[in-house]
Amino acid sequence: MKQWNMFKTLRMQIALHYLKASGLILLLMGGILYYSISSVVLSEATSSTKTAVEKSGMYIDLYIDRLKAVSALLAEDPQLVSYFSSAERDLTTKQNILSMIHTTMATDPFIQSVVIVSKDGQVLSNEKGLIMSMSSNMMKEQWYVAAVNNGSNPVLTSARMQQFSMDKDNWVISISREIKNTEGQNIGVLLIDIQYKVIEDFLANLDLGKDGFSFIINDNGEVVYHRDTTYFENHIKQQQLQQIIANQAGYDKEKNTLTHTYTLNNADWTFVGVSSQDGLLMIKKQLLEIFLLVGAILFIIAAVSVALFAGRITTPFQRLEKAMQNIENGLKEVPIDEKGCYEAQSLANHFNSMIGQIEKLMQEITEKEKHLRATEISALHSQINPHFLYNTLDTIVWMAEFNDSDKVIEMTKALAQFFRLSLSGGNELTTVENELDHVRQYLFIQKERYGDKLNYTIVGDQTIRNVQMPKILLQPIVENALYHGIRGTSHIGHIDIRAIPSGNDVAFIIEDNGSGFDVTQLTKEPNEKRTKLGGVGINNVDQRIKLYYGADYGITINSTIGIGTTVTIKIPQNIDLRKD
Repeated sequence: MKQWNMFKTLRMQIALHYLKASGLILLLMGGILYYSISSVVLSEATSSTKTAVEKSGMYIDLYIDRLKAVSALLAEDPQLVSYFSSAERDLTTKQNILSMIHTTMATDPFIQSVVIVSKDGQVLSNEKGLIMSMSSNMMKEQWYVAAVNNGSNPVLTSARMQQFSMDKDNWVISISREIKNTEGQNIGVLLIDIQYKVIEDFLANLDLGKDGFSFIINDNGEVVYHRDTTYFENHIKQQQLQQIIANQAGYDKEKNTLTHTYTLNNADWTFVGVSSQDGLLMIKKQLLEIFLLVGAILFIIAAVSVALFAGRITTPFQRLEKAMQNIENGLKEVPIDEKGCYEAQSLANHFNSMIGQIEKLMQEITEKEKHLRATEISALHSQINPHFLYNTLDTIVWMAEFNDSDKVIEMTKALAQFFRLSLSGGNELTTVENELDHVRQYLFIQKERYGDKLNYTIVGDQTIRNVQMPKILLQPIVENALYHGIRGTSHIGHIDIRAIPSGNDVAFIIEDNGSGFDVTQLTKEPNEKRTKLGGVGINNVDQRIKLYYGADYGITINSTIGIGTTVTIKIPQNIDLRKD
């Protein structure tokens, strides 16, 4: 009876009701968080898979579109049309057409062959000894008629019209186009064979998880691409791929896969990516374990605290709550009750630590902003300096005195373009393409001053030309190469600038054949010595990059005295620097 009465005490009643409520709340919150986080992770995985598949599909689509444009350019070439339309075909025109074929192949390393076949069976190609069925009237040949009827849609075939083999090294993607005369009549067919490897290269970096895969299938249900070549000859496996497309894109909970399809605009192809969600399963498992562990710990703490310290817990929390409510009036620390429970003291300590961290972070952010602005202004001032402007204007005046009006116009345009790109309407950011153009105008002006003593090359990969970046990163490095490396040498100076993709990053490589220097002096020598080596400008650029992107990015220098210097600038491709 006494034990029964114990359960009726206020303390026990509060404890039991509190534990019940705590258990239900923990269960409810754990379930909500579990499904919410799982849903967010699944949404992110869906978005990531969609982006990756569409990006790869778009690259293939753009490449096919480019090939179609090339085929149209060749098929509609006036010399070719005139040559195939005429009964008498001169050797000079034939050589010009062959030269055009070789020029076309030089523009794309994946083009394996270009074959032009006239209606009467004459062949013009870069290949020797073609194995193709020919006759005096090609409209009787099945492959010729198929090429005419196919239009410009790409088709997976074995090389040179042989029977389709399972040797992937002999596979090509063929694009055909009918050649017509001025009356619209068929006079021939153009075939462009592209190595099958081009598709594999486009999809090499597509990450679809451990068990994920991708494939391409055409409107006839034929497999165009799959990393497992057995799918090209196994009809059951082909039906499985068609079933994946028929089931539409989305998440398959049973198989734990995400499927996304992309229909190519320039081919009757459907590109499908099936991503295995290994990470999602692991996250769900970890979430469940964490929720169970945290729930158990919190339940035990709640039971102990409500049974032993129910009355003493509320006061410290009320103080903490009051401090949080008054946070708008200033960051103030909470006094710690030495006699209070550990949890209350811990929360108060963490709150006070958080207040200190917030104040420290706010101060660091303020200092970084000041330093960033000062560095950018200093960098811009160092580029738009009066000495460069005076020297350029002196050169223009000198050219004008010699009545070299063409050079005066070129120099003036280059100077105007240089300053336009430097200022860029007050924007802090530019693109890789504009940054290369900026340094191109600078070197053009310097070339006019130094003449044959200076040569330069500038090359930029087209895939990164629109990547956003802070402006005026390259010009200070090039200026250092010119003034501190090349100017003091007796031989002809050369500066080579390249902008290339490097994984998920962009790498700018600036090489010169100047006098070189000891790289260790940039950190060991005093500021005056570093200035003579050009290190101040290099350090400013490196600091700007690290302020924007973090310590993993910046400048790397390799230099050999008497041979030259290589400066590499690394920035990420996919970080949006635009400010709201």
